Amino acid sequence: MQAVSDSAAKTGLLAALGVVTLIFVVIAVRAVRARVVEAGADSIKPTLPTLAVGFVTNFFDTLGIGSFAPLTSAFKLFGLVRDEHIPGTLNVGGVLPVVLQTFIFTQIVPVEMTTLLAMIAAAVAGAWLGAGVVARMPRRQIQLGLGLCLMGAAFLMALSVAGLAPGGGDALGVSGVKLAIAVGGNFVLGALMTLGIGLYAPCMILVSFLGMNVISAFPIMMGSCAFLMPVASAKFVRTRAFDVRVALGVTIASIPAVLIAAYIVKSLPLNLLRGVVVVVVLYASVMLLRSARAERLTATVAH
Repeated sequence: MQAVSDSAAKTGLLAALGVVTLIFVVIAVRAVRARVVEAGADSIKPTLPTLAVGFVTNFFDTLGIGSFAPLTSAFKLFGLVRDEHIPGTLNVGGVLPVVLQTFIFTQIVPVEMTTLLAMIAAAVAGAWLGAGVVARMPRRQIQLGLGLCLMGAAFLMALSVAGLAPGGGDALGVSGVKLAIAVGGNFVLGALMTLGIGLYAPCMILVSFLGMNVISAFPIMMGSCAFLMPVASAKFVRTRAFDVRVALGVTIASIPAVLIAAYIVKSLPLNLLRGVVVVVVLYASVMLLRSARAERLTATVAH
């Protein structure tokens, strides 16, 4: 009976995700059409660097590294996106790849459904509150927030590389106080997603800290992002707080990247890569904080 109810819950979850995704696609298509009307078809044509960045980051995202910190670093290093549009571009461009990841990993990775559903709902609630705030934030505040969040992401990655993150246990779910901690933690992570800090690394550490199997973190973190990102992205789209060209390029390149990583490559020795990512993310963090300082100095001189 439990297996039947879990199967029904999983089917309902994926059906709901399909509806949410369809609504997001309708909103996004309208935004793309509006952009074409305003600036012409060339204004949405993805560039080769954008496609390359989208493919590489989402390939490793599917293997568990996360894409927000590497994407933010690439956007900053190559000047692809204005700083104030980075959070929106990350969320809008990441919707379809993470939805695809969720459909794949909920089928192949076991996880207790009550834990999965509760943590997803918490992340969505956090994103709903966070996106409205971030979409209206001034450029300098976003630079500061992104810079500090990237430092936090680099720290969590460094813990993983050094083997200092919790190792997890064998549980496929939690209950009682542990479930309350899981829900509260994912609420905060959902809110931080809208500012541009990825949910994957901290969610994996949270799940491990609570004694769950680390592999069970995959459907939780992917499912959380798959539901919260369309919710957050709808607000970014309505306020035009994202880069249409870059978001579209990331989306297009990410689909084959997810399929190759999930079905062909499946796993890689990722610790060395995580070490490289830590260095790149720290560099991007410093650049954002320097930009925020320059914004403040400019504002001071202007006054």
